[in-house]
Amino acid sequence: MAAGESRPLNEVQFLTVAEVAAVMRVSKMTVYRLVHSGHLPAIRVGRSFRVPEQAVHEYLRESYVGVETG
Repeated sequence: MAAGESRPLNEVQFLTVAEVAAVMRVSKMTVYRLVHSGHLPAIRVGRSFRVPEQAVHEYLRESYVGVETG
């Protein structure tokens, strides 16, 4: 799926902040900072946030720093 395309909401898998932190291997506070800064999109459900799983993968892909050899 290309960037900018949206999926129907019934096909979107949402993750909690704790689940995002586990996937990214960072603290929950780091995830909150990414959400509040706008680097990681999220929706608010009551007092908690839910992050689309695809957004986490895209953020990691865009943040990847490749090491060139040679």
